[in-house]
Amino acid sequence: MTAPADRTATEDGVTPQTAQALRAAMQRLFTGKPQRTDGRLTKQNLWQEAGVSRATMNRAHTILAEWDAHVAEHGSTTPGEARRDDEIRELRRKLAEATRDRTTLQRRLDAAATAIAALHHDNTLLRQELGQHGATVIPLHGRGGDHDEER
Repeated sequence: MTAPADRTATEDGVTPQTAQALRAAMQRLFTGKPQRTDGRLTKQNLWQEAGVSRATMNRAHTILAEWDAHVAEHGSTTPGEARRDDEIRELRRKLAEATRDRTTLQRRLDAAATAIAALHHDNTLLRQELGQHGATVIPLHGRGGDHDEER
């Protein structure tokens, strides 16, 4: 029994229609525009996207070699996943930068609070000491801005 003429295998190892379906499915998956699958770059999605059986896909050695070469060169992430991963990397970078800035500002705030507390304590001690000696504190500047009145 001979096979019908349209079932003749091409150099890809499958019929021209199957080769065309697999290549179209590859293109859709690589461009992130799947029609029948979730778009992940897996061989299971390839045969499902092409609408052929896994066994049929496995006979397409040339097409599978092209698939493997593309995945090896570009990775197995879809364009959408690559964009998402880039966005996550950028957000993590910004978060790390903001965390560093916040830590620096917190350290400055803590140092300022410590200095203010020390000055307040010194000021309180000086006022107590002056109060014990009956001394009067004279402001350096006059009320009206006239600095010469007290001389």
